[in-house]
Amino acid sequence: MDADALAGHWGWLNHRPRHRGGGLRADAEVVLDAAGRRVLVELCGVGEEVLGRALPSWGREEDEVAGWGTAGMPQGMWRVGGAVVGPVAFGCRLCAARRTGGPVRVVRYAARWERVCVRHGRWGLDADAGGVPEHLDLREVPEVVARRRWAGVARRAARAGVGPGKVFGVAWAVVCRWWESALHWEREEVWPQRLHAVAGGDAGGDFGWWRVVGRDAVVFPEVVAVADALLDPGMVERLWRDSGAGRPRMLRVDGAFCRELGERVRRAWLGSVVVVEDGGPLIAWMGAVVRRRRGGAGAGVGLGWVDDPWRVRQEDRPATAAALLRSPGRERKAGGSGTLWRTMVPAEERMLIDELVGEAEEQLLPLRGAQTGSTADAARHLLGNLSWGVEFLERALWRTAVAALNAGVPVQDVAGWAGLSAAELTDVLTAGRDENDE
Repeated sequence: MDADALAGHWGWLNHRPRHRGGGLRADAEVVLDAAGRRVLVELCGVGEEVLGRALPSWGREEDEVAGWGTAGMPQGMWRVGGAVVGPVAFGCRLCAARRTGGPVRVVRYAARWERVCVRHGRWGLDADAGGVPEHLDLREVPEVVARRRWAGVARRAARAGVGPGKVFGVAWAVVCRWWESALHWEREEVWPQRLHAVAGGDAGGDFGWWRVVGRDAVVFPEVVAVADALLDPGMVERLWRDSGAGRPRMLRVDGAFCRELGERVRRAWLGSVVVVEDGGPLIAWMGAVVRRRRGGAGAGVGLGWVDDPWRVRQEDRPATAAALLRSPGRERKAGGSGTLWRTMVPAEERMLIDELVGEAEEQLLPLRGAQTGSTADAARHLLGNLSWGVEFLERALWRTAVAALNAGVPVQDVAGWAGLSAAELTDVLTAGRDENDE
């Protein structure tokens, strides 16, 4: 049936989503009310239970659609696919042609580890971005096509009782953070070669655009390798020893865990810079794993996400290609408070602040439910941990304030956010400088 004629069977509560430039979005999705679903069943001649399995949006958000139109009129609502089910990608036209007999465009809900068409050597790109091709050609980068490696990681995650999606999310966040820093890695050769290959031989004409569009395909082998490493008990044991085991110490950037991680991604030199360059999702994962190990088998009970190593904080989640293309100047200086923290504060300083906050958290978390036992024991436990926690927090406050001031944030703003007057902030900075000099 003609698309317009088909759409006439429903009353529409809104218009089909468009990009800012006015073009129709490829990832548009339809949500139907109960009457609207019955119409589709009659038109297709296919049972509702079959359509329920075939259409991910079937039955979603019925309450939002119901009751808005003319009484008895089947209703439909246009939505953006990612807001209904999940990430939407272009499917392989060649695969679609084998099944339909014609070259039709296909979009499908696909997690980021499901973007490879092994048969035709293609990577399906996100369908929510405007002005991007449907796929990247992977024939010159066969290591990206090796999707079967991810299947093994997924099985290992299932045996460990972790959802494969969570493991992929952490590994993807870690590697995408490396991708941000890789432009400054003098010894990095693999990613530039892959990027030029998926760009058809030369990404130089619009390098920034290709870095956004090609990122997920180019880094996929490293994401799989990192995910596999994070699930390896041997790697966890290396991390435990690097952290001091039963005698806590700050993580070493040249420790066995980081060196082995560099080897796993076939960059032996990366181990010495991986933690310093990261300061985000990898450090968060490492800290959560160590805290759980120190707390014993019951660690994390009642703490929710605090000690969940497979939770990626919102600020550490990589932006999608669509978001990056909408704001290509997001990393440029805007002056003063308008700058971005990661562009203005050195990676080493960010890592130290993370370490101090993590150490303070480690001292304070055990105090939940600690007000039991004799007065002396409870007071000794509380005051001892509180004093250590306060010391770490004071050092973190000093470093954060200095970083903000160096980034151009006005003194009055920094003082206000720290709950201090300008004079008090000056005293804190002076005391902190003297302490660090010692």
